[in-house]
Amino acid sequence: CHIGGNVSTNAGGIRYLRYGSLHGSVLGLEVVLPDGTIVNNLSTLRKDSTGYDIKQLFIGSEGTLGIVTGVSILAARKPKYTNVLLLGLGSYNDVVEAFRLSKNYLSEILSAFEFWDSKSMEITLEAQNKMNPLQTRNNYYVLIETGGSNNDHDSEKIMSYYQFLEKSGIINTGIMAQDETQISKLWEIREAMIFGHSFFGEAYTYDISIPIIKMDKAVSALDKHLNEIGLMENGGNANSFGDKSYAKFVTGFGHLGDGNLHLNVVANKYSEEFTSILEHFIFNYVKGVSGSVSAEHGIGYIKPGYLHYSKSSEAINMMRSIKNLFDPKGIMNPYKVIPTE
Repeated sequence: CHIGGNVSTNAGGIRYLRYGSLHGSVLGLEVVLPDGTIVNNLSTLRKDSTGYDIKQLFIGSEGTLGIVTGVSILAARKPKYTNVLLLGLGSYNDVVEAFRLSKNYLSEILSAFEFWDSKSMEITLEAQNKMNPLQTRNNYYVLIETGGSNNDHDSEKIMSYYQFLEKSGIINTGIMAQDETQISKLWEIREAMIFGHSFFGEAYTYDISIPIIKMDKAVSALDKHLNEIGLMENGGNANSFGDKSYAKFVTGFGHLGDGNLHLNVVANKYSEEFTSILEHFIFNYVKGVSGSVSAEHGIGYIKPGYLHYSKSSEAINMMRSIKNLFDPKGIMNPYKVIPTE
């Protein structure tokens, strides 16, 4: 993984909530254009209002406009102290309220706010042959990370936050990691979720960005749709599908702090027909809530045909015009990002 590639894909991650995107932290770029011109814009200035901010065109362009060969980037200091809290909650409304309160109670030390549903937890733990660290089943789970320079100050804020959640009945239970080993073990659960889903069948994972209040509804809407069209396994009816692909279950997890949902379907096997059914429903749902079909994994050569679910025709035409201006021969990462006319 190279920094030029990270910039070209506008790579995000679990701590986007705290550090933001590369659109905010990249100060300057050196880029080689399709005609061989080297554009040296390696500024280190925090403030510069001298015309167009050219570097922004290349961040997230996936190499379709030029090759990033140099980066001037604002690097955040690694926090001296890190704390991690795992919570069990009864409803998605409680998850949203816990997030709202985390902004008030934890504010400047809040680094990550991850969530997942009970099925995601169940299959991930089973795939890893591990026990639930909370010891009880909950409908939803939240993992919170903080980072700061004064551990006493941070711990006091976290405990105040936790005690309020507990007193208000927003959470069922929770634990705070006591050392680096426990921090790693809690993060391992979240980071193993893709593997956990793949352990039980063909895992379809969709990286979408939608309003936070809609995240659980996206999961339940897809589950309901698959049931209504007869493509959801229920009990012992697996034999009734014959050679068809069908869903075993639908789950949701992701970066709640920045509205990034990983919407997952585990199926018995892959098929283009089943994929088409999923994507038609999911991307129409995303469009209906003014979301994005790709929150952090880019467009590449798979999703250009779905760009219209997130971008207006005017925006797509403008992107195409910029591409043609920089790369009239179409030699830079062809067939990526921009849909064919």
